[in-house]
Amino acid sequence: MRRHRMRPARPFFATAICLLAAAACTGTAATPSSEAIVTTAPATSAPAPSTAPTTGPTPTLPTPERDPAAYVEGAAYTVTIDPADFVPVVDNPHWPLVPGTITVFEGDGERIVVEVTDYSKVILGVPTTVVRDTAYAKGKVIEDTFDWYAQDRAGNVWYFGEDTTEYENGKPVSTAGTWTAGVDGALPGIVMLADPQVDDVYHNEFYAGEAEDLSKVIELGGTIGVPAGAFAETIVTEDWTPLEPTQREHKTYAPGVGVVAEGPLEEPTVVQLVEVRRP
Repeated sequence: MRRHRMRPARPFFATAICLLAAAACTGTAATPSSEAIVTTAPATSAPAPSTAPTTGPTPTLPTPERDPAAYVEGAAYTVTIDPADFVPVVDNPHWPLVPGTITVFEGDGERIVVEVTDYSKVILGVPTTVVRDTAYAKGKVIEDTFDWYAQDRAGNVWYFGEDTTEYENGKPVSTAGTWTAGVDGALPGIVMLADPQVDDVYHNEFYAGEAEDLSKVIELGGTIGVPAGAFAETIVTEDWTPLEPTQREHKTYAPGVGVVAEGPLEEPTVVQLVEVRRP
């Protein structure tokens, strides 16, 4: 479940024809904006290093190799994408994407169905896994989104964009929030690190003024019980966007599943995993 989007603050994806069309498309690189830079590089290239803030004590920053999407306040976000650095599967323990897996979430008046498809979309030369995320309210679709993920060799799970449509009374009313890495200056980010540490802060995505979500790791090795079961060795993140800095959420991830719960920061969880269907 990707949908902690702060723009419409609801947690989660169109028809099989749309899915086939999405699988056939390839993002086209555009001129980067002045606020963020993306490049493609030969296999020997390394991600651009982060820069420490110039005021206050110098923090211990994660290395680019461990957190290539690290957020540093006041610094432009830059990232180097080398297709040779990516692998064909997404098997990070806290964000596994096995085609055919369906997870179901409920809460806040919604039912959210997330399906890992066996389709792929090539973006910036990287084959991504297409995940369909459909939100229902009172039995009707209110949002339908295709999200695109890929994993690098280190085990970090990258987010390359989304094609999202909101519905009212069965009719599409908005595609706000749609973006593709490499198009119009948009950059991919990371949704799950291979080796997360408490206080890591990283970009989930970057499309200036539209999609600028960030995550901070706030807890490791926890436990949680949700309707789908009890889970240990969880990871909890605090999620927000500079576009709406006062709206903050928490998300809990469990091994072998991914997201199992989310809700407003410092409030009870409002969306929980209720069912997992494995292929």
